[in-house]
Amino acid sequence: MMRSLRFFDDLAHGLASQPPIALGVVHPCSLPALHAVAEIMRQGLAVPFLIGPTAEICQIAASADISLDGCHMVDVPTAQDAARTGVAMAHGGKVAALMKGSLHSRIFLHELGHHEGGLRTARRMSHVYVLDAPQAPRVLLVSDGAVNIAPDLNTRCDIVQNSIDLACMLGIARPRVALLSAVEVINPDLPSTLDAAVICKMAERGQITGGVVDGPLALENAISPEAARCKGVASPVAGL
Repeated sequence: MMRSLRFFDDLAHGLASQPPIALGVVHPCSLPALHAVAEIMRQGLAVPFLIGPTAEICQIAASADISLDGCHMVDVPTAQDAARTGVAMAHGGKVAALMKGSLHSRIFLHELGHHEGGLRTARRMSHVYVLDAPQAPRVLLVSDGAVNIAPDLNTRCDIVQNSIDLACMLGIARPRVALLSAVEVINPDLPSTLDAAVICKMAERGQITGGVVDGPLALENAISPEAARCKGVASPVAGL
């Protein structure tokens, strides 16, 4: 059964009642990036600071008749300069959030994670996809699909807590977390199942908070109630 996709619209509606934040848009040298900026301004969600080569940004905007009225321009020549400047602005409180434009993720993440001038915290940085798909029973958050390549146990714990914290910020009360592996049983020869078991016990003991955590679970058991029933998987998370 298909469901209506309203999550992002509802989120934008809720944010529209709040004062717009200062948003650093790093190297927005493409039409998709500038269309996104225009939509953000149209909805009153943020005051954009466009960080990159101003002449090029204005030329791209003019080619598609995109108005940049209300944007603050921060003129820097290269993508790396834009990333470094954006991180410095966030670090200094001049912007409240950063949005990636048309630069390579490697450049963006390098500056974000820099040991001296970056935005590191005590917890490992991780990436979350927020997916609102009509076939899914509810909004799905998928982590980590872009930053941590081969996470160890400590990194997995941070990924889980980061995801829970983000879900709560997005208004998802008591999010359910499925720790994925290839199978839904603990196998000593499959490290991801052992890590899942440890993380579940950590959540039980209050070392991970704010969500309901279970695993290991195979992907189909995590997102499909029918698949969970067919496999005989009983879990507060299975089937979501």
